Amino acid sequence: MKASSVSFQAAILFVIAGMIWGFIMAISEDHSAMAAHAHLNLLGWVSLFLFGLYYRLHPSLEHSKGALIQVGLWIVGTIVQAVGVGLVTTGDNSGEPFAAGGSFIVLASMLLFGWLVFGSERAGVRA
Repeated sequence: MKASSVSFQAAILFVIAGMIWGFIMAISEDHSAMAAHAHLNLLGWVSLFLFGLYYRLHPSLEHSKGALIQVGLWIVGTIVQAVGVGLVTTGDNSGEPFAAGGSFIVLASMLLFGWLVFGSERAGVRA
């Protein structure tokens, strides 16, 4: 399994979910969850697609366990955070732990990605 393929496929699923959520907000004329919708699109669509591009350009990384763990953590963190932010922004404070927990998972994933990138760049690993 390649990290880039997982990233690209998950990014597509996230952008479809984000678009449907946007349509629902527009139809209902209730945009209170806009912040969660934005988090879902930025973290789920944009960031995952960019990770996929990086991994595709660095073949030695995209087959690594570290890259797959990083992408998996990012996906889980994005879902947890988007749900939490969605609950909080619509007035349900029970979402706070989810928003916070998802944020920490996403941060851990980004730190892992940074470690992989810096290690790869220092080693001179290229496509």
